[in-house]
Amino acid sequence: MADQDTPVFQIQRVYLKDMSLEQPNSPGILLDQSQPTVDIQLGVEATPVSDGIIEVAVTANVHTRIDDRTVFLVEAKQAGIFEIRNLPEDQMGPVLGIACPQIVYPYLRGNVADIVTRAGFPPVHLAEINFQAMYEQQQVQAAGGMAQ
Repeated sequence: MADQDTPVFQIQRVYLKDMSLEQPNSPGILLDQSQPTVDIQLGVEATPVSDGIIEVAVTANVHTRIDDRTVFLVEAKQAGIFEIRNLPEDQMGPVLGIACPQIVYPYLRGNVADIVTRAGFPPVHLAEINFQAMYEQQQVQAAGGMAQ
């Protein structure tokens, strides 16, 4: 009986869900020696798959430009399937917003660096992310939005 109430947290699988690379201004822009700007946007989403099974995905959009021209654009989504059962409701948010993304994110970093290198550019190394701080900031923003 006690086993049915034991908390469960297991990784079922980590996988690359989606990745795209665009170089709309190649080959001409490749000859431009100007220093590009890099804009990186990250996101986390959790989607129930079935009872106790949740997919957590971390997305990265890397947009590199010279002036107003795109050098390359990478959009990537790395996901993990997690079995999560018998956790108190107040712990689900931190597990889905902190623990799961911390497991998935290193795979995303590697895949983004790899695709950029394979495209002929120096690798873009996504910075380490403090998912706890990111989660807490989202909680504050959500609370602020509800108060208005």
